[in-house]
Amino acid sequence: MKRLVSITGLLLVVLLVAACGSSPAASVPARSTVTNEVTWVDEPVTFIAGGIIIYATFRHPTDSSGKFPAVLLIAGSGPTDRNGNSKVAPGPIDTLKTLADWLSSDGVASLRYDKLGSGQTGLGPYSLNLAGIGIGPFQQESLAALDFLAKQNGVNDKRIGVFGHSEGALFALLLATGNDGAVPPIHAIGLLEPLSVRYLDLLENQVDGQINNELTAGYFTESRAAQVKAALVAAISQLRANGPVPLNLPAGLSGVFNASTELFLYQADKYDPAALAAQLSPGMPVLVTCSNADQQVSCAEVDHLIVGLTKANARIDFVQLVGVDHVLKVDPSGAASDYTKPLPFSPQLRSALSKFVQLNLR
Repeated sequence: MKRLVSITGLLLVVLLVAACGSSPAASVPARSTVTNEVTWVDEPVTFIAGGIIIYATFRHPTDSSGKFPAVLLIAGSGPTDRNGNSKVAPGPIDTLKTLADWLSSDGVASLRYDKLGSGQTGLGPYSLNLAGIGIGPFQQESLAALDFLAKQNGVNDKRIGVFGHSEGALFALLLATGNDGAVPPIHAIGLLEPLSVRYLDLLENQVDGQINNELTAGYFTESRAAQVKAALVAAISQLRANGPVPLNLPAGLSGVFNASTELFLYQADKYDPAALAAQLSPGMPVLVTCSNADQQVSCAEVDHLIVGLTKANARIDFVQLVGVDHVLKVDPSGAASDYTKPLPFSPQLRSALSKFVQLNLR
């Protein structure tokens, strides 16, 4: 029995905006919470990035008479909205919303936004030009978001952090190293289950692993598995040479490599996160996580990133999570099918993040 490789289980592989489209627009009302006798509000805001209106949520104290630290939250791959949810997932995940909750509990404001292709932001002018979506629009979004956050009343511009989840870690590093241009000063960064190797290397690792799973389960023969792996290697090689990927790729590979994803993958793959990390200012506080249950990013890959951070003499707070999946929930299976289940988020990470914030942003 044969079947196609199920690419949808690989969060970092396909959830690219160019392949998916956007969620329907919806209004986001203001919401208030009280933490340690401080009232926090989720204020709907907008800013412009690359000529596109980006919809976001600015969480801050209602009393802005004092200065408070703030963190920009950057989502992972695909049509992932300000809360960490995606139209391709059958329910809420809420990774970024939970991080915002944790930060406000520790006295830190935050900004999270609907990235291109998600939520109220949608695809804008790219709706009829998916092939034109490269890495640039996402860099423009994160840069504009950081600038917007730093200019808000009450924000302490001496205590600003950038936290990226999954692919979002790449954009956090691009900001913190000045590769996106001049940015407001960044005083700490968080790289949570981060993209840690070149993009196409990660895709090769993930797809190769799934092909092996299909082989073990008896869905592929040895010869079929070898054929698909050869096609995978050829597609990556051709894409890195800035050529169009082959047509009619086997076993679902066309869901990853196609005209609508080529530009983004070609451009994003040029960045080695470890090489970017090595460019950080000496002494930069960096919170980094990996988990033994994460099926999207391995601790071995994160070790590669740590090498770059070490070269930069960054102040590394490396937290090795146990039994936590890619979206930061407690799930020893790490299965992508469980991401939308109402599982608890990692108390181990909650504790580590709180300590990191108190030391570096408070």
